[in-house]
Amino acid sequence: MTEIRLYNTKTRKKEVFEPLTAENVRMYVCGPTVYDRAHLGNARPVVVFDVLYRLLRHVYGADQVTYVRNFTDVDDKINARAAESGRAISEITAETTQWFLDDMAALGALEPTQMPRATGFIPQMVAMIETLIDKGHAYAAEGHVLFAVDSWKDRYGALSGRSVEDMIAGARVEVAPYKRNPMDFVLWKPSSDDLPGWDSPWGRGRPGWHIECSAMAYELLGDSFDIHGGGNDLMFPHHENEIAQSCCAHPEGDFARFWLHNEMLQVEGKKMSKSLGNFFTVRDLLDQGVPGEVIRFVFLSTHYRKPMDWTEKKAREAEATLRKWYAQVEQGPVSAVVHAPVIDALADDLNTAGALSELHQLSQADDVATLRATLGFLGLMGDAVPDWAEKPDIDLSGYADWFAGLREQAKAKKDFSEVDRAKAALVAAGVEVRMSKEGVELLPAAGFDAAKLEALK
Repeated sequence: MTEIRLYNTKTRKKEVFEPLTAENVRMYVCGPTVYDRAHLGNARPVVVFDVLYRLLRHVYGADQVTYVRNFTDVDDKINARAAESGRAISEITAETTQWFLDDMAALGALEPTQMPRATGFIPQMVAMIETLIDKGHAYAAEGHVLFAVDSWKDRYGALSGRSVEDMIAGARVEVAPYKRNPMDFVLWKPSSDDLPGWDSPWGRGRPGWHIECSAMAYELLGDSFDIHGGGNDLMFPHHENEIAQSCCAHPEGDFARFWLHNEMLQVEGKKMSKSLGNFFTVRDLLDQGVPGEVIRFVFLSTHYRKPMDWTEKKAREAEATLRKWYAQVEQGPVSAVVHAPVIDALADDLNTAGALSELHQLSQADDVATLRATLGFLGLMGDAVPDWAEKPDIDLSGYADWFAGLREQAKAKKDFSEVDRAKAALVAAGVEVRMSKEGVELLPAAGFDAAKLEALK
């Protein structure tokens, strides 16, 4: 059996992964809060843990892996969206949940084994909160229930490597008169009549964010399971609080044995933000003609523990590579054999960049069947070559000759401004421009627009 080694945030080192039970490998990953479209950064952990899910299924068997990813469908952001839009909360969460599933499917992500919604587990959350109160780890105050961090002080902060004192100094914590310690966090809070709420021993209210994942993980995976994943922005406070709640409520268990965290995403070297104008959703890219396979390829080109930089250049290069590979496998035989060096790369802490490097080498060998099977395993190809990669019946030789002529004139004048403008116009028309010492090659790409191309004449 393939040995898998994963970097465990909890121990700060790479460890051999051995599941508690090989017949039921269990993984929990924090899912989205469903109030809007998923932005590109939201998609990174989906792709990262989809790759891990595929690897675990390959090694242990598809029926031996349980992958749980939740939907947070009760949250202040959802309430605010309902208030500003005048729409029902249930309508918003149902719509945005489906948006998320559709967008992630476009990126080649398999659906997890289970996708619980927080509102379906309110009784389990209430029961866990009652247990925490009974064990002296939580207290009720003014309609709220709070976790008492002092009751877990010796271990609180171990995941993120911070002391309680440091966290108090550096965190923006809500200072409320009913808190015994500024770091105490909400397990339950009161709800007004115009907000979602459920009856509880502490009055009508709704759960805090952190208790949701703890209760769902316990109900679906037990008090000990193998892997918990998410973005490193969740390490504190969310994952730290999950550990505290879960280990205090069920001290007989270990909660998650391995913790995996992916790094954040940038766009053209800068943090994605609306103020910089570089904020976009997965759907924005898909609607602009960027194929889901291309987005996935760009994600896979960077190791999950390194910051990922999304650039247009990377997207163009990814599309060109995929087109080349799809052309190779289009008429080739189908195989079930995945290229072993790709599995070995992934087994080394999900080295997806290494896996793609192995694919490049495989594409140079005369083994089309294995290339096709491995593309499918990595989520880069379905049962057939995608429509966007099919070569349109278009003759671009005339445009290539025209562009080559511009290049020769530019070389003579030592002024390439006209070449740059022409190239930009070709790219805008959905044409891939390849220039080399041998000459110019033009290929139709995603978003090919014959009308824009015609206007260049």
